[in-house]
Amino acid sequence: MALFRNRIDAGKRLAVDLAGYAERADVVVLGLPRGGIPVAEQVAVGLGATLDVFVVRKVGVPGHEELAMGAVASGGVRVVNREVLDDLAVDDETFRRAVERERAEVERRERRYRGDREPAELADKIVILIDDGLATGASMHAAVEAVRVHRPARIVIAVPVASRAACDELRSLADAVICATTPEPFFAVGQWYEDFSPTTDDNVRQALARHGRQEERLEPSAPNI
Repeated sequence: MALFRNRIDAGKRLAVDLAGYAERADVVVLGLPRGGIPVAEQVAVGLGATLDVFVVRKVGVPGHEELAMGAVASGGVRVVNREVLDDLAVDDETFRRAVERERAEVERRERRYRGDREPAELADKIVILIDDGLATGASMHAAVEAVRVHRPARIVIAVPVASRAACDELRSLADAVICATTPEPFFAVGQWYEDFSPTTDDNVRQALARHGRQEERLEPSAPNI
């Protein structure tokens, strides 16, 4: 049985659980593309917070891409899983090529999503990382590691639905983890949405543009001199 009509419904309901962060100038909401962006947009609107996209790509071991030997993310951040590299004796050149391949995709997506807008400043901010759900939590794990490089004041993970195991594992990484619902048994994120249509690059770009225009309208006008 579905828990949410769609990602917009999920985001509005998740915003209620995050109400303690509302109307704070030091809060930044980051959506993981693509599916996390419609959820994050509703959270940002509900909290009156800045919205941005945080692109993270896992760097998989060649031939075993599901196993992460690192990650690359927005802002040129690179995370290295030294344990995997050492255990599998992955040489530096193989790792470098894999990183460059994923970094090129991060940069492509950022240009597509953000255009010429500067990324949100994360240093000393409360960063709320949003996705539409967590099955294994691997992408969110990489995102937390990458965001931490920016030295935020606090990292909060928030998702509408997740497996209990993924939530429990992430609690040791972030300052707070909010999994609105953890139904069991859990097989896939999409099973808990009536409409789980794919989110496109254009959907992400439009959401960021909408929220940017809203923030401009809310900025106080300069006083007449």
